[in-house]
Amino acid sequence: MKVDVLIVGAGPAGSSAALVLARSRRTVLLCDDGRRRNAASRAIHGLLTHEGQSPADFKAASEAALLAYKTIKRMSERVTTLSGHDGAFVFRTASGAEGSARKVLLATGVVDRLPEISGVEEFYGTSVHHCLYCDGFEYRDQKLAAYGDPQKGLDLARVMRLWSPNVTLCTNGKELSSDRRERLMKDGIAFKEVTISSLGGAEGKLQAIRFADGTAIDCNALFFSTGSKRGSHLGEQLGCTCDDKGGLAASDSCETSVEGVFVAGDSSRDVLQIAVAMGEGSRAAIAINKALLRADGFCD
Repeated sequence: MKVDVLIVGAGPAGSSAALVLARSRRTVLLCDDGRRRNAASRAIHGLLTHEGQSPADFKAASEAALLAYKTIKRMSERVTTLSGHDGAFVFRTASGAEGSARKVLLATGVVDRLPEISGVEEFYGTSVHHCLYCDGFEYRDQKLAAYGDPQKGLDLARVMRLWSPNVTLCTNGKELSSDRRERLMKDGIAFKEVTISSLGGAEGKLQAIRFADGTAIDCNALFFSTGSKRGSHLGEQLGCTCDDKGGLAASDSCETSVEGVFVAGDSSRDVLQIAVAMGEGSRAAIAINKALLRADGFCD
């Protein structure tokens, strides 16, 4: 199989790029292993005209929109190896399928590192969240908890006061410095340095946080700041440079340090929002098309 562009990842960034490239009459292979960062979430927020839509419905609508373009081929597989150089990249999938592409777009997203709390998966995406901008509004003026190490947790807790005056910082057993305690008390933020033993609630709705010392606090939602990792190792395989945030470093045109390899969406570690990912996908697609035009002598 030979295509103009291999896109790895069919989330908002990859799908938007595929749409723009197909409308530029480019042949595209869109590979995706089905994993989604927001798969556990019940609703999308902050995306104009899609407010409250389920991620599953958004994905289905995206896939349906691409069906009209015959130059897009899809493979529901993980790309395991990727090598080569600009104009001649070769790839292999988990099932052994092989092919080549002139350009590559990595839109593989990130995987969140969940808090180390027993039973957290039951609440993740419904009342335990990683993004205030996505889900903070739904818990305005309610009882909230910030989870993170002393510095990141403190920073998160202070920002959370915009959504609610009732915020407790949970460090899960890590001790705060006297300066940080003083900062929290000055800001009116409660804190618990005791290890969390479990979360209480039902049907994904958090109601309480229980601690190892036998105490507990009422809580409607927990937001965490424990970081994430890139969803694929393909950038490392190709030799792409990373930035100080751990994402793949890229130019304004979304091209990485490896010529012919582009990045869009959460993999770039810019603002991790669906709207931004879609915009980056479109921008990367236009840059890729221009690069192909230059390679074919249609423009300087």
